[in-house]
Amino acid sequence: MSVLAAARPHLSITRLAAASVMPTGVRHVHRSSGDSVTVRARREQRLGVDPEKHMVQPVLDRAAQEMFFTEIIRTMWLVLEQMFKPPYTIMYPQEKGPLSPRFRGEHALRRYPTGEERCIACKLCEAICPAQAITIEAEPREDGSRRTTRYDIDMTKCIYCGFCQEACPVDAIVESQNFEFTTETREELLYNKEKLLANGDKWEAELARNLKADYLYR
Repeated sequence: MSVLAAARPHLSITRLAAASVMPTGVRHVHRSSGDSVTVRARREQRLGVDPEKHMVQPVLDRAAQEMFFTEIIRTMWLVLEQMFKPPYTIMYPQEKGPLSPRFRGEHALRRYPTGEERCIACKLCEAICPAQAITIEAEPREDGSRRTTRYDIDMTKCIYCGFCQEACPVDAIVESQNFEFTTETREELLYNKEKLLANGDKWEAELARNLKADYLYR
């Protein structure tokens, strides 16, 4: 340390301590925030760059905005342009906007073309549901297959995450594009198996089309 102090008497004790703990051959001196600002200013001065130049608005531009109200004129011109363009307003419910095939709306249970229900009572949808909105009870049939005897969804708990649809191995439980199912009582939002199968029968063509459009991403 005495050698460093003799060679560089202007260095502080803190900088000498920081330099002394570095390995041999590694030159490092701790710089304070004031030193870094000075180095940056010198570098920009050497390159001929004014660090505050791009932040200062030219005087003429500022005077033009204040005297001639250019910002107000540009805004009024934008409004005038929109007056001669077709409106973007959709007259709902007579008109409806497009919906993605991945839209997650009211739930439905699907059937096979033979009329047999698809659900095999694996209960993956019940297990994966983060809101615990699905309740399933099942029993084996005479032919050995498993089918549900109870399939309930509490729509007041559902967060429409789509996990049940993604977990189903046979595409039995799906979410349709219907979002217009408001009710007057809470009990009407407690869906049972019959309600879900009725939804599937009503929208089967649409549900199959949406699943086909989305098969590349599943």
